[in-house]
Amino acid sequence: MTEQLRAEHPRPQFMRNDWVNLNGEWEFEFDDEQRGEAAGWHSGREPFSKRIQVPFAYQSKLSGIGDTDFHDTVWYRTGFDVPSQFEGKRTLLHFGAVDYEASVWVNGILVAKHEGGHTPFRADITNALQAEGNVLVVKAVDYSKDLDLPRGKQYWMRESASIFYTRTTGIWQTVWMEAVSAVHVDKVKITPDIDRHEVRVAVFVKDVPAGAALRVKATVTYEGQPVAEDVFTIREGRSSAVRAIGIEDLSELKIGGFWSPEHPHLYDVVFTLLDGDVVLDEVNSYFGMRKVSIAGGKLCLNNRPYYLRMVLDQGYFPDGILTPPSDEAIKQDVELTKAMGFNGARKHQKLEDPRYLYWCDKLGLAVWSEAANAFEYSDEYVRRFTNEWIESVERGYNHPSIIVWVPINESWGVPNIPVNKLQQQHAMSMYHLTKSLDEMRPVISNDGWELVKTDLFSIHDYEWRREVLMDRYSTADKAVSAMPANRVLAVEGYPYEGQPILVSEFGGIFYNKSDREGWGYSAAADDEDFKKRLRDVVQPMYLAGVVQGFCYTQLTDVEQEINGLLTYDRKPKVPLEDIKAIVQGR
Repeated sequence: MTEQLRAEHPRPQFMRNDWVNLNGEWEFEFDDEQRGEAAGWHSGREPFSKRIQVPFAYQSKLSGIGDTDFHDTVWYRTGFDVPSQFEGKRTLLHFGAVDYEASVWVNGILVAKHEGGHTPFRADITNALQAEGNVLVVKAVDYSKDLDLPRGKQYWMRESASIFYTRTTGIWQTVWMEAVSAVHVDKVKITPDIDRHEVRVAVFVKDVPAGAALRVKATVTYEGQPVAEDVFTIREGRSSAVRAIGIEDLSELKIGGFWSPEHPHLYDVVFTLLDGDVVLDEVNSYFGMRKVSIAGGKLCLNNRPYYLRMVLDQGYFPDGILTPPSDEAIKQDVELTKAMGFNGARKHQKLEDPRYLYWCDKLGLAVWSEAANAFEYSDEYVRRFTNEWIESVERGYNHPSIIVWVPINESWGVPNIPVNKLQQQHAMSMYHLTKSLDEMRPVISNDGWELVKTDLFSIHDYEWRREVLMDRYSTADKAVSAMPANRVLAVEGYPYEGQPILVSEFGGIFYNKSDREGWGYSAAADDEDFKKRLRDVVQPMYLAGVVQGFCYTQLTDVEQEINGLLTYDRKPKVPLEDIKAIVQGR
């Protein structure tokens, strides 16, 4: 099961040489009676009775357990030795994602607690380590029936139904360790500026000692050719430095260029942390020179109007649920998306694995990054969601493929937003909070309907009749005043202000070519009928007049939803080239 253990580096945009993957077979235990901590399970002295394949959630087949019943408290235990190359350095333990709350002990010492089921966290475990025979214990607590919990598509009932799917509890992304110096690069923030021909880098350093005169060297290359190098100082009393690094005129250099789905040019950058001439740390990263903007009511990429042809991608897999079975499976989803003529994907109700974003960066696919939302509104929801969204934006900031942030979808978590001022203010606060963290990308306050302040006017519309769609999107006034889901598109007091109009969910044609039972929004009888129905909903997006982009529902069937262009196991329902011709308006 080597491939299934997800052995690739889990964070390709921030890599060091000294790291080790901890995925594989761990001991595992359900704790339905909530007795584990009182019984001292965190000490690591007692073995657990079950075995699980990390990083797959116990509900999945690939975990080796495949139990979809409610078990909201689970424990993990594994042993490990620290590699010899870690000697003399600090050891950081990383978790890609644990749903929902995690407590982590090493050799009985609590080293980390984290809340949030979709964002990464880490701990410096150096002081808890033994020379050999270390024991790592994780307690994960989920709240399967709590509707205030940011959960995405995970259902709170026993069996999947409607638009909700199998739950994920516990570890569902890679667990790994890396070695760092006591003083090391904590994170970097990379902001390209194509108009100034420069990239602005903010480098944050951990544990800067008093009186230190640290320097950071940033070395930029493209396909091995030198592009730029700069050295700047971390001033005394500061833990970060910001530097604008000039990138020469790319057309004259005849190398690289702007990043786009059609031409995904990426620049490699190495950040070297120096104390005098001594190298303290070295991190390998990359970036894309690209700009997302709105000009004259048009959505632009690299200062040119850009028509988005996206597909809704929920990121579920038959045997892994939220966890892809392999890196090749992630890459295949990106390749299939592009092969069907799409230039983007809206990742729906899921903060996707960084490896997915890496392949989008590398192969060229624009991404709308959407949060996993809660279902109900409360003060506790606001606290939970706000904290997790801040972590989400920070995690994805450097990926050139992410071009839009979507904190809220279809009034999830804010179900009374048309009349509830608190919920309106929350959606507004998420819009402004996101803008305060990221000046580069448009933000949608509430994708689909009941929008407040928003950069893009995005509409969900599952109408299947061609003539209705042609009329509805023939003028902006008709488009923004329609109620395709019997919902107002804009909350009173937040009128349409000339933003680009995109139909960010539509289609959803039911066509079953598997032995699964399920549903869709309209039904096709055979291949030709499916292609006709696909043309009937896609062509108005090009011809009606005001739509600047679309997102078709959806990439694959998912559990009981049989409305994908591909089956759940990624088999095309009709030839890929036929889908591509329709998607591209040919």
